[in-house]
Order: sequence, then C-alpha cells, then structure tokens
Amino acid sequence: MSLTPVDIHNKQFTKAFRGYDEDEVNEFLDQVIKDYESTIRQKNELFEKVNELEDRLNHFSNMEETLNKSIYVAQESAEDIKRNANKESQLIIRESEKNADRIINDALAKSRKIALETEELKKQASVYRMRFKMLIESQLEMLNDEEWDNLADTIEEEQEERETENARQTSEET
Repeated sequence: MSLTPVDIHNKQFTKAFRGYDEDEVNEFLDQVIKDYESTIRQKNELFEKVNELEDRLNHFSNMEETLNKSIYVAQESAEDIKRNANKESQLIIRESEKNADRIINDALAKSRKIALETEELKKQASVYRMRFKMLIESQLEMLNDEEWDNLADTIEEEQEERETENARQTSEET
C-alpha cells in the first residue's frame, strides 16, 4: 500500500525520552509531504502525458496503417490500370494489324483486277488495231485496183445514161 501526503501528514510518532526535536521532525515531514506531493503530481502529469502520447501513437499507427492500405490499394489499382492498358493496347494492335492486312489484301485484289483489265484492254486494242489495219489495207487495195477506176467510169456512164433518159422523157412529155 502506497503512502499519500495525507498519510504522512497524519502520522503520529510516539514520544520517547531523549527523542528527536518535534519541530524539526514536523518541518522535515512538511518538506517530505511537499516533495512527495510534487512527485505524485509529476507522476500523474507524466502518466497523463504517456496516455496522451499513447493515444497519439495509436492515432498515428492507425493513420500509418490506413496510408499503407491506401498505398497498397493505389499500387494495385495502378497495376490493374497498367494491365488493362496493356491488354487494350494489344487488342488495338491486333485490330490494326487485321485492318492493315484487310486493306493490303483489298489493294492487292484491286491491283490484280486492274492488271487483268489492263491486259484485256491491251489485247482488245491489239485486235482492234489489227482489224483496222486490215480494213485500211483492204480499202487501199480496193483503191489501187483497176476495177475501181472502171467502177468510176461505169458510174459516170450510168449517170450520163440517166441524164439522157431523163432528158428524153422530159422532151416527150412536152
């Protein structure tokens, strides 16, 4: 059981022959009471300070734990975002590659079609040129033929005959 300042103050000593000076003992006890009260007050203040510091320590420990959890959640979120971004970028790349392949295949198909059409047009132009050349050659041959000259003479003769016939018919009618 610990002593209190009141216990020290109320303590009664028995008197003995040739004992200590009562005033001196009382002064010493008063000094002990003051020092003891001061020590108890300091102890209580220190106890309150310890409680306050423990409360603050708990508060900061809770904050630290919360911050650590927040950091962990933020790191996990960042990792999730990074993974999702990587997945999305891979999907975009694959889709772009597919589109590029499709565009290239379409362009190649169109190129082949145009090449075939060009080749067909060249063949048609060659055939047309050959036919036209044959037509011109046959027309030149006809022009260079003697029958052409005779044909022109024959046409002139027939023309003259018609004119003569028309003139005769007109004179008979009048």
